[in-house]
Amino acid sequence: MPTSAFHRIVWIVLDSVGIGEMPDAASFGDAGRDTLGHIARSRPLALPNLVRLGLANIRPLDHLTPPASPLGAYGKAATHSPGKDTTVGHWEMAGIWLGRAFPVYPHGFPPEVIEPFERAIGRKTLGNKPASGTEIIKELGEEHVRTGCPIVYTSGDSVFQVAAHEEVIPVPELYRICEIARSLLAGPHQVGRVIARPFVGTGPDNYRRTERRHDYAVPPPRPMLLDVLGEHHVPVLGIGKIYDIYDGRGVPESIRTKNNADGMAKISEALGSHPAGLIFANLVDFDMLFGHRKDVEGFARSLEEFDAQLGPLLNLLRPDDLLVLTADHGCDPDPCSPSTDHSREYVPLLAYGPGAQSGVALGTRSTQSDLGQTIAENFGGQIPHGTSFLGDLLPR
Repeated sequence: MPTSAFHRIVWIVLDSVGIGEMPDAASFGDAGRDTLGHIARSRPLALPNLVRLGLANIRPLDHLTPPASPLGAYGKAATHSPGKDTTVGHWEMAGIWLGRAFPVYPHGFPPEVIEPFERAIGRKTLGNKPASGTEIIKELGEEHVRTGCPIVYTSGDSVFQVAAHEEVIPVPELYRICEIARSLLAGPHQVGRVIARPFVGTGPDNYRRTERRHDYAVPPPRPMLLDVLGEHHVPVLGIGKIYDIYDGRGVPESIRTKNNADGMAKISEALGSHPAGLIFANLVDFDMLFGHRKDVEGFARSLEEFDAQLGPLLNLLRPDDLLVLTADHGCDPDPCSPSTDHSREYVPLLAYGPGAQSGVALGTRSTQSDLGQTIAENFGGQIPHGTSFLGDLLPR
């Protein structure tokens, strides 16, 4: 591994924690959507660690007072690529700009998609429409249990999701079904992700999705950040769904997580076992449990729980460590908005290290690739897009 300004970087993506609409939000149907802004207006938030790092310095947030001298560097980043989902955001962080958005299916998948899929898996399907994941298993779960037909649904994002009860279609078989879908969804129907959504329980009001979700992403184009880090022999550990998002490429070691708390625990453990390189984590509860379900209070509590775990994590950082916090898109749970989909928002950017420069205003970055370029430069590499802000973080 090359000599680096920061010997180890801990990069945490707070999935869907956007910080206000981008200028082109209206063209995505997202005018006025503001994930952190609406949550902060809902009630006072107890986020002392995020605030002292600089969260409230990025922009005004109700009930949060920005410190005169934040510990971290702070700013926000736009998404250059068309789109507003997990794949678009994470790929852009890694230096990939998309020329066109992945396809979406507001009326469900056409016959040329569903019919070959059903033939290949040897089963008929249920659903085939945009839906909330929790609502569609409530609606169709009993019919699925009775018939054995998997539930296929999508959302405002480019996803082909397959839900099945673990006692009706065992999880390995559900994964095989999703692998078939991934192989069929090519060309104009190349969705960003195929997602296996296993659930358990009895009866519509008791069905519960399990932690054995699995994402099947499109292989990302080369080169991207994780390729570059591999070429420079930088150790990379993926935590959460990072391995899935990048189709496993450049992530030689990966740890799955049950929820945000488990993810933070795994990050803390990794600080004791991985002394160098990149620890790259995604915390998905904000998105999966609260944003899409329009649960403002649940989202607020989840942010507070993360902040409470962030304090001890900060104490584990060494002088040559850098912690980076960001998001991939928004998912505003505001009940006044009819949408349950992701939102086209800026993402927050916080960077802190005990040996890094504090109180640096990083401004509004034109692309999330700036973050990836910073990490690439730190480890002696370069990615296709983005402007590094590494120099702003180095002690003066």
